Amino acid sequence: MEIEWNRGMRDKEMKTEPHSLFTKFKDQLAREFFEIEKHPHLTADQKVNQVIRATAILCAGVAIQPIPFADIFILTPIQAFMGQKIAKIRGIDIKEEGAMEVIKFIAGMVGLGFAAQQTAIGLFKMGLPGLGGFITIPLVAGLTYGIGKAVDLYFKNKAIGRTPSKEEIIQAFRQGKREGKKIKQDDLKNIEVVNVDGKNKETY
Repeated sequence: MEIEWNRGMRDKEMKTEPHSLFTKFKDQLAREFFEIEKHPHLTADQKVNQVIRATAILCAGVAIQPIPFADIFILTPIQAFMGQKIAKIRGIDIKEEGAMEVIKFIAGMVGLGFAAQQTAIGLFKMGLPGLGGFITIPLVAGLTYGIGKAVDLYFKNKAIGRTPSKEEIIQAFRQGKREGKKIKQDDLKNIEVVNVDGKNKETY
């Protein structure tokens, strides 16, 4: 689905309620996570990989929508929600707030990646949708995938009473980022497109 990005829509962006949109996207992701978690034939590694991929695709879809401050109010909380699910799969009970702290810990080691995420989204909102979209989808998907892999490494080690080294976390992040960058716009299926009033418009 081709989304129309015109000046009129951008002028109305501030009418969008980021918190309500976060809830909407989180609910969508929760339904996918439920199907993954209850699957009887998937290993823990396979479940984690599917959780990470689903989150990366959703974050990429959200990032190219005209939502103000999407990186702060939607993407990062969604990534924390992913972290909580990964922890659960690895046998660790943690709240989203705790998962957010883990992500901040990882961000301290790979902080430049998050700055790049904000830059790409900024390009999109500055009126460069072609360039911004081309950059944003693989970048945000790659960063989310990288975060997921680093978070998974962290919780896998925590489950055995160990804290991974900075080098191990960076390596996991980089490997995940490379994998996530393979995600393209054609992969953004069933992502709910929202109007600036926060209502569903269509799906990809």
